[in-house]
Amino acid sequence: MAEGDYLPGRNGLLLIDTVNEVFDPGGKGYPLYAAEFDRIGTFVNLRRLLAGVRERGVPVFFSGMSYTEQDYASWGRLTGIHREMFDNRLFAAGTWNTEFHPELSPGPGEVALAPHSNIDVFASTDLDAQLRHHGVEFFAVAGMIGSMCVESTARSAMERGYHVTTIPDATASEAGPAAYDAMVARYPLFSHATMAVDEYLRALGGN
Repeated sequence: MAEGDYLPGRNGLLLIDTVNEVFDPGGKGYPLYAAEFDRIGTFVNLRRLLAGVRERGVPVFFSGMSYTEQDYASWGRLTGIHREMFDNRLFAAGTWNTEFHPELSPGPGEVALAPHSNIDVFASTDLDAQLRHHGVEFFAVAGMIGSMCVESTARSAMERGYHVTTIPDATASEAGPAAYDAMVARYPLFSHATMAVDEYLRALGGN
């Protein structure tokens, strides 16, 4: 996509699961991704992405995952990823773990969605309504996990008629470099643009 193709006032960025559980060394999920974060530069890239879109006045939406004790006890038909999270009590509601990381958290005027519980953020939040309320047509998504929540939400956004941008260096996969490369190869199949952070910020224009 050439620079200038994004329409001013019609852009929005969703950051998924930028919470302590995933991005703080004290989080239960952090050890699963630390090596890939270091290899890709995920955390640094997310900070640069967030700063860049804020400078350009792009609305930012944040979605964190959380589960209550009732969820852990009564959720039916567990998928593999849900079983892994539930067995390890990941994303426990009301704890430090589900708070947004201080460097990747909502600022004034930015939208913190209700916690999502499904892999697709659209499925269990008001994301679609929030995007439409803010006039978003060009939807970018980053955060974690790139091969799960990010990918599922991006696919759903495409099905809903949004222009979708995926940003591979602002995420990571669940299973190392080979899984990451496979994920990046899939992204253009359901995205309208797949760009690195710096390329995306240039395409937005402005600063």
